[in-house]
Amino acid sequence: MKKIPFTSPAGILLFIVLPLAIILAVSGIRLDLTREKRYTLSESTVKTLESVKKPIMIDVYLDGDFPADFKQLQSETKFMLENFRKVNSDVDFRFIDPIKTNIPKDTLLSRGIYPSVLDDRKSGKTSQIEIYPYALIRAGKTKVTVPLVVEQNYADNAELLNKSIENLEYNFISKLKIATQESFKKIGVLVNQDELSPSEFQGFMNLALENYDAGPIIPKNQKELSLADVPLLKQMSALVIAKPRKAFTDNEKVILDQYIMNGGKTLWMIDAVNAEMDTLMRSEKLMPFPVDLNLTDFFFNYGIRINPALVKDVKKFAKLKFVAGEVAGNAQYSTQPWPYFPLGIAENEHPVTKNINPVKFEFPTSIDTLGGRKNIRTDVLFESSDRTSLKQVPDFVSLEEINSVDSLGQMEKPSPPRIFAVALQGKFTSAYASRIERKSYPGFRASSPENKMIVIADGDVARNKVVKGKPMPLGMDVLTQERFGNEQFLKNALDYLLDDSNLMELRNRNIEERLLDRYLINEERNYWQWFNLLLPLVIIGILGGLFFWVRKRRFR
Repeated sequence: MKKIPFTSPAGILLFIVLPLAIILAVSGIRLDLTREKRYTLSESTVKTLESVKKPIMIDVYLDGDFPADFKQLQSETKFMLENFRKVNSDVDFRFIDPIKTNIPKDTLLSRGIYPSVLDDRKSGKTSQIEIYPYALIRAGKTKVTVPLVVEQNYADNAELLNKSIENLEYNFISKLKIATQESFKKIGVLVNQDELSPSEFQGFMNLALENYDAGPIIPKNQKELSLADVPLLKQMSALVIAKPRKAFTDNEKVILDQYIMNGGKTLWMIDAVNAEMDTLMRSEKLMPFPVDLNLTDFFFNYGIRINPALVKDVKKFAKLKFVAGEVAGNAQYSTQPWPYFPLGIAENEHPVTKNINPVKFEFPTSIDTLGGRKNIRTDVLFESSDRTSLKQVPDFVSLEEINSVDSLGQMEKPSPPRIFAVALQGKFTSAYASRIERKSYPGFRASSPENKMIVIADGDVARNKVVKGKPMPLGMDVLTQERFGNEQFLKNALDYLLDDSNLMELRNRNIEERLLDRYLINEERNYWQWFNLLLPLVIIGILGGLFFWVRKRRFR
């Protein structure tokens, strides 16, 4: 019998490719040949999985009969969890059909698991099916819900599912970390500068308490932050300052400066102009005026300045619903564009803003970056469109401006895009490093370790509406019933500030869509069905005939 040369195509197939395929199949090793490495776990994910020391069970409520798009989400989820289990055998999972297993709806709802109703089109017929695209991580008595589908308005199913697949690894590993950690990081909310009321801040507190231990920071002397408050501040991993309306004293700024120099993270939501929508709706006109919080030199040290001028955007804006008249005693509502409520729409790949709904700002001002500072990286999170104007204050704002949103008022001027929010990262330098105030703080530090800060030029971004004494969900417009991405934005902001494991970088993962042409599939469905049915038979017939011919010729 003739020997097959090792270097021949048949030899390479027989001696290299085939044994390699068998070894990979038996060992379970997988090779990720995709350009974006979509099937390879990140280093931070592997470290988090390796740190898990107790059994974890993940129930995935994504089993049953549903459209092909969700079948893809199911297979991607299964593949990822299999990789989790390979890294750590204590992590296990199972797929459950909550409808077939008769899990009560009340039980699912109590865990934050809500149904999605989808149109299922088969053979020209449309029907509706109910699915629950969630997972539940069980770690002892701890249960954490994982949403498998991102919340994003105005996206079709294909785009939504692709964004959800991009976020799978981050969603699972961040929730798994929460389920297994022994203690939670502490977040302090400053309560001293006439900030938002508890009911107006309830939505933010709810989202903060999901992953962290959050509570108020009230000065011990009931007047201002002092050295007596430093021990409590040192326990806080982050400090939130939401819409202060009373100026900070110089002593308070030193306290805050040293909190930052000692590694404390800060989230600032600042109104540089006083303009309240409630006043405008009552009187149809208001007079905004600048608010001096005595923070200009403080922020200047970090290379930013908050300008006391209202930003109007006639391209990216939310709508305002108001009473326009009355018919037979019934109020008649009108919904019109309101340029004083610009929308923050992510136009970059920053992990804080990626794959979230538009964020609603109310009477925001703007931030100048002043060319940056040494050792500080400044990232723009949101900015206005190219059809922006600035309204200097004090000046009247009237509801009548709805009728002429494109027109410029007397104290308005066109402007290039203006920045609403920035993220600062790096080694910060104290504003008091060469000033006499440094002597008033024991153990003064002139610079910080690697640190982060987020500054937003709108104090209302974290403000939820209150209707009849009941706080509404954060980001919900009560009149238009539209849900904006404020909650997602602020949740991501906290996670970004307090992420010591670099898990937030997973939100930057991009997965290229490689979709088939659905129109062509429908047009050529029968052709490809017959092709796939007959092609194997033809190949088998040809190989059989060739084998018979070779055999007959050899033994003739």
